[in-house]
Amino acid sequence: MGLEVGDKVPGFLAKTDTREEFLSNEFIGKKPLVVYFYPKNFTPGCIKEACDFRDSYEDFKNMGVEVIGISSDSVKSHERFKNKYRLPFIFLSDEKGDLRKVFGVKAGLFGMLPGRETFVIDKEGIIRLKFNSINASQHLKQAIKKTKEMMNE
Repeated sequence: MGLEVGDKVPGFLAKTDTREEFLSNEFIGKKPLVVYFYPKNFTPGCIKEACDFRDSYEDFKNMGVEVIGISSDSVKSHERFKNKYRLPFIFLSDEKGDLRKVFGVKAGLFGMLPGRETFVIDKEGIIRLKFNSINASQHLKQAIKKTKEMMNE
């Protein structure tokens, strides 16, 4: 089924691009998050999306928001991707698709590709935006818009 706007994000564990355990409870409920799921490292749309978030990362940090990218790529692939494009935020490896199931990220392109979906989560751990589009360039715009709205409430 997956998570929807208004749902609280449950706790989860994952491996980061630095091979460390990511404990969601260290972030969720403590600070706002932008969590974006994307299909695959080193593909044109995914490079564009990651670099868009990189180029706006300081804006998110200044608002107290952490950005997290998630795909089914391995930790090693995330490490190379992050280093090649100087991506400053956290990447989580979801090789078995467990996080996609928890969040309810649907497959894209007629079920042939893992989906591209962005979530904005408030300080209390509640999903405030669930945006699904194969168009990589729209995700940053939607995330910034919702994050600014949240900060002005």
